[in-house]
Amino acid sequence: MNLLNKLGFGSVRSPESMDSTIPQSPDDDIPAPGQQFAEFGAGCFWGVELAFQRVPGVTKTEVGYTQGYLHNPTYEDVCTGTTNHSEVVRIQYDPKACSYDSLLDVFWERHDPTTLNRQGNDVGTQYRSGIYYYTPEQEKAARESLEEQQKKLNRKIVTEILPAKKFYRAEEYHQQYLAKGGRFGFKQSTEKGCNDPIRCYG
Repeated sequence: MNLLNKLGFGSVRSPESMDSTIPQSPDDDIPAPGQQFAEFGAGCFWGVELAFQRVPGVTKTEVGYTQGYLHNPTYEDVCTGTTNHSEVVRIQYDPKACSYDSLLDVFWERHDPTTLNRQGNDVGTQYRSGIYYYTPEQEKAARESLEEQQKKLNRKIVTEILPAKKFYRAEEYHQQYLAKGGRFGFKQSTEKGCNDPIRCYG
């Protein structure tokens, strides 16, 4: 191992070298006055974000990484599968205009919660299904919602339900990726209530 590798250039940071104190602490960001946070992991965060952008009452969305053991992870770090981060969308919403239950409905509709660490062709722990709650009320609603969804499916739901931990905002090019044109330059509508099919990569 050369000097650059020892300094962390061109090498993957090993789990043993990770200090989980900061990334495993609660998400201490504060939503805007009168707003609340919700956070979901449902595969690649590009399409998931667009689905939530279209929900009336959602005032802001950000994609990022959470639930891992590495402070300030990069997309490349997360893609190694060694940091335990989940790709998530953190939503800010007005509870007077949008219920948490309605966000849960979008979450279940947007992905297959029965595939472990996978959504379609995207495979890896970062693509796992997860609901990350901010309040006891959100936790209760999430668990009840999972029970209701399980009654509709003949395969076991593998969605994890955990407290929201420190949120690391993803690189700027990931933010509103599909609304900005995605891989092929075709912008997709974020209009509230829009039902256009979501093209996952653009």
